[in-house]
Amino acid sequence: MAQTKRINLALQGGGAHGAFTWGVLDRLLEEETLEIAGISGTSAGALNGAALKSGMITGGRQGARDNLDWLWMQVAGVQDLRIGDWMAPFGLQALSRQIGMSPPYLLGDAVTRIVSPYGYGPLYQNPLRDIVAKFDYDRVCNAQEPLFYVGATRVRNGKIRIFEGDEIGPDALMASACLPNVFQAIEMFDTTTDRMEAFWDGGFTGNPALFPLFNEKLPEDIVIININPLERDEIPMTPQDIQNRINEISFNSSLLRELRAIEFVQRLIDEGTLSNNKMRRIRVHMIADDTLMAKLSAATKMVANPHVIAQLKAAGIAAAEAFLRDDVDNIGTRSSVDLREMFA
Repeated sequence: MAQTKRINLALQGGGAHGAFTWGVLDRLLEEETLEIAGISGTSAGALNGAALKSGMITGGRQGARDNLDWLWMQVAGVQDLRIGDWMAPFGLQALSRQIGMSPPYLLGDAVTRIVSPYGYGPLYQNPLRDIVAKFDYDRVCNAQEPLFYVGATRVRNGKIRIFEGDEIGPDALMASACLPNVFQAIEMFDTTTDRMEAFWDGGFTGNPALFPLFNEKLPEDIVIININPLERDEIPMTPQDIQNRINEISFNSSLLRELRAIEFVQRLIDEGTLSNNKMRRIRVHMIADDTLMAKLSAATKMVANPHVIAQLKAAGIAAAEAFLRDDVDNIGTRSSVDLREMFA
């Protein structure tokens, strides 16, 4: 019988592109030899994490998969993703381009650049509220593994705020996914500052935050599910593409800083400057499809098209299959990601 491998999951945010993460998780949950001990999530990653944990607490692996299915049906606004099958001939890249060039999307994008979400008056609503209100927070906040952490950005001082345990509720999940040009800041009482605070998307300060997973109760292997491409070969030229790349760079910068710190500590341990008894040797693994994600526009992050979501799930499953084929044996032994080469 194969030995159980304990892992932590770090789940990035990226709007509806989080359906890629859904596919990855769906496949990983099929592997009986993988045990998910901790989850750190931001934005869509936080929603995926909440769905996984709450489903797993009562229904095990299948319960987690079923709950993730439920979440993305809610996001897509359908009961069956095959509703978008008639769009299949367009291809994912072409469909993303069409959505990005459609008059409704262009109008909505223009409005968010010149009108504050506070200017909508009684017309304002946060579409996530109805979805996050349906989670069972007794299960989401349960003390059992996987331990669950949600990241948001405190507007007043620009610092990251990690919610865990009973702190996680609808407001914390919405705060983690609060893009400030689209949604009004989420305001709630912050027990760490003892005052009311406003929060924006956690991606600005941790996409996702890795440091909560350094908990001594958790394993040293972190599997990052990355949905924002680290590299794009083409220079963005349209206003939309330029803004999208600015956001990708901004939202990846916090992750890269943490990875650089991990690489620095590992180098010090290798050199004998630091002892393993003083610092943990974190092993980093990554599941991503930058080639696919680089072909998609920001439009498919904001527009939850059923066909796009179905295709992203399929891409996530394929990426997880590649990880299980090529890299899973590294868990517990060494990093699958060459951090030194990444920062060379």
